[in-house]
Amino acid sequence: MGARARSGSGFALVELLAAIVLINIGILAILLTLNSGFVTLRRSAEASTSAAVADRQLERFRAIRYADIYLDTSALASVDATYTGDEAYVTPLVNQTCSPLVATCTPSQEVTGPDGRTYRVDTYIVESAPTGGAPVKQVTVVVRRPSSSRVLARVTSVFGSDF
Repeated sequence: MGARARSGSGFALVELLAAIVLINIGILAILLTLNSGFVTLRRSAEASTSAAVADRQLERFRAIRYADIYLDTSALASVDATYTGDEAYVTPLVNQTCSPLVATCTPSQEVTGPDGRTYRVDTYIVESAPTGGAPVKQVTVVVRRPSSSRVLARVTSVFGSDF
């Protein structure tokens, strides 16, 4: 019996099990890498889409006169804590009554992006007068997911009556 145990005839089974374990570890590593790449790609697509949504909102302001750049007073009265908690929120915001309520004067709205997902677009407008210059309006557009307060995109542009 001692000679048979030393012959190593059962060693192939142990080698086979070790090889299977190593192959499984390799396959798991490949799957985790693919999953990580997928998550990164999805986040990147969401960031670029939210930037496009913010740019679309700013283009609406670029298409109108300087005097028409404001937020609706009644809609501002009903904004939530996510809107008022943003760093772009300062009082007073440029506002007046907007009738009918259109996308350019709505402070917070949900829009569908080019990817088919819903995004929350918050708009802030602040008027300031630089020393020695004409008054300007600074428009900040913040894009978030509707169920989150995490900012996906933030775009700011300055509009003046002279330019």
